[in-house]
Amino acid sequence: MSSRFADSLDKAVQRSFTRPAPKSAGAQMRYLVRQLKGTRAVADLLAISQRQVERYVAGTAKTPRPHLAARLEREVTARWQPHIRAQARRRATTTDGIVIDTRARIGYTAPIGSTDDTRLRHLTLALPPRYAARLFDAQQQGATDQHLQQITADALKEVYFQDDGRRAGSLEEVRFTDIEHLEFDL
Repeated sequence: MSSRFADSLDKAVQRSFTRPAPKSAGAQMRYLVRQLKGTRAVADLLAISQRQVERYVAGTAKTPRPHLAARLEREVTARWQPHIRAQARRRATTTDGIVIDTRARIGYTAPIGSTDDTRLRHLTLALPPRYAARLFDAQQQGATDQHLQQITADALKEVYFQDDGRRAGSLEEVRFTDIEHLEFDL
């Protein structure tokens, strides 16, 4: 299941790649054949015939249909540079943290008498490594978009509204809705 948060986390990790992924259909097929150790496995993965995979590998077929091209791109990107991907995640979860750039309706629940206006805000914040770890762990476990959104709301509560415990100590809950733009960066 694809989600806005998971896709944004994946794109942040992909920006750390040291080499570009293969672009042509033939190069992408050859890469997948090497990774999956055979044309039959690639054919099953892409839901095409084994003979069609062999045509792309040999270079006789060059331009896939749009739906196949999209699946091919997605599968290659998902497997490209696994060590670099793991290293970027490890760095984000231990030392560097993660940066969020979002434009959304953000507000909070607090005791009576405070201004808890939910309003459209554009925020760019560096989140601590513990929140990067929570986001990546939840993504690895197949968390829903709502769960990842709640983790992000908790991070915004602590970092933006409470300024790491220096203010707004009685803040109860942060609402993070109507997301217009969301981008993570490492």
